[in-house]
Amino acid sequence: MDTGTHIVMGVAISGIALADPVIDVETTTMYAAISGIMVGSLIPDIDTVLKLRNNAVYIRHHRGITHSIPAVLLWPIVLTILLQFIFPGANYFHVWAWTFLAVFLHVFVDIFNAYGTQALRPFSQSWVALGVINTFDPYIFIAHVLAIALWSFGFDPLSTFISLYAIVFLYYLLRFAVKSAVKNAVSHRLPDATEVIISPTLRFFQWRIVASSDEYHYVGRAYGRAITIYDQFKRKPIPDSPEFEIALKDRNVKAFTDFSPIYTWEMTQFEDVCEVRLVDLRYRSNNYYPFVAVAHIDKDLNVINSYTGWIFSEEKLNKKLNFVHH
Repeated sequence: MDTGTHIVMGVAISGIALADPVIDVETTTMYAAISGIMVGSLIPDIDTVLKLRNNAVYIRHHRGITHSIPAVLLWPIVLTILLQFIFPGANYFHVWAWTFLAVFLHVFVDIFNAYGTQALRPFSQSWVALGVINTFDPYIFIAHVLAIALWSFGFDPLSTFISLYAIVFLYYLLRFAVKSAVKNAVSHRLPDATEVIISPTLRFFQWRIVASSDEYHYVGRAYGRAITIYDQFKRKPIPDSPEFEIALKDRNVKAFTDFSPIYTWEMTQFEDVCEVRLVDLRYRSNNYYPFVAVAHIDKDLNVINSYTGWIFSEEKLNKKLNFVHH
């Protein structure tokens, strides 16, 4: 989920924590626990700082080890130890328990996004991505804001936030049901599809669709059960060329291929360089596919520049690559 949603979830958990009799009567423990909850609601996303290095590192590792089983167990312990220095005398166990709940819920809700997490590490390196809730879901966010507003107006926090999460639970079930209906509609529309990826959007009934058959990749949208196919790409085997072989070893391109399950490719020969471009088909926006990996290989088979990430125009991509077409 996005940072804003994790924050309002932290506030909601803090409201529920006030029902803990120890926190209710011990002011120091209350401050420590709420601090642990708020930091714990955000700390798994500390790997966002990897963007400062480069996109390849960020793409390969975001929501990886920081969302793993060891991390979920370790973050609450580290935070509780630190909070003992800031709030000496706080009840260690209760601070740890509520901090653990905040960290666990952060990772748990992230698995319902299309991006997913490596939440099963170290037992599995696979990405757990159920793809039923958009990274920012306005309904979930607004429901939390309304519940927090009711709390600020004097409503009982326990009953308010328990009611909130009962509604959110039913909302999740409804999203699963809608996605299942969309998947059935795609199966009828594209009976030859062997792989289908359905991703949520900001709109409740609108979903992104990428499907593959033995011959084609299909890109479209679902509006309820109505399926619209926008683009169709002929599936092409990766060429057996030295340029492509070199490109696939580049760190940016490799990060892309490790992350993207369905993509198409292009290879263009310019005067001095060969451009190898991979295009992720899951993120079509305004007739453009913004998530790409590009490598430029010179005549001596050296990668002279490369890039992976989200780019919304060729001009910006060429600036990133410091490349001018000849």
